[in-house]
Amino acid sequence: MSHGVIGITAQEALIRLKEGNQRYISEKYSEKNIGKSRREELYENGQNPFAIIVTCSDSRVPPEYIFDQGLGDLFVIRVAGNVINDFVLGSVEYAAEHLGVQLVVIMGHEKCGAVAAAVEGGEAGGFIGSIINKIVHHVKKAIDDGVSADCLCEAAADENVKAAVEEAKESDLIDHLVEAGTLKVVGAKYNLCSGEVVWM
Repeated sequence: MSHGVIGITAQEALIRLKEGNQRYISEKYSEKNIGKSRREELYENGQNPFAIIVTCSDSRVPPEYIFDQGLGDLFVIRVAGNVINDFVLGSVEYAAEHLGVQLVVIMGHEKCGAVAAAVEGGEAGGFIGSIINKIVHHVKKAIDDGVSADCLCEAAADENVKAAVEEAKESDLIDHLVEAGTLKVVGAKYNLCSGEVVWM
């Protein structure tokens, strides 16, 4: 088993992400080598990402930009509504076990279409329904918590992230690594307009 970027703990990875997000917000981007030499390096040596990012497929939420990172830095898993399923968990397990990554970030965002669809209710056709049905439970929790209608979408998005953080630990491997202190799973939410990532 490889161990990711040597010496990069979950806490150090989190600091890197926070610093990168600050550069993104202030538009003071770091220089990145995304050219031939970097591609060749990754081809020859393999990947050593320092963080796993599970986030929404929304085109406005690109993790490499949001955290000002380059090729090979992030192991990104994207699915509409940043919901957790077997394929997502398998991908996280791979990066944690075989690449030695010690930080998992599950990141929702403002104005998420999947969450809005769950709030609006009704039947979603095709396989979209499987995504909406997972989020509906978090909408109900927000309603039960007394959230007002005008705040319901954002509150449900927050609940969706919190639930996903817990669902990730339903993997025996992930739970074991968390208990052993070699993996940290955290939630976050991206502000579409300001560019800020708020950590939960």
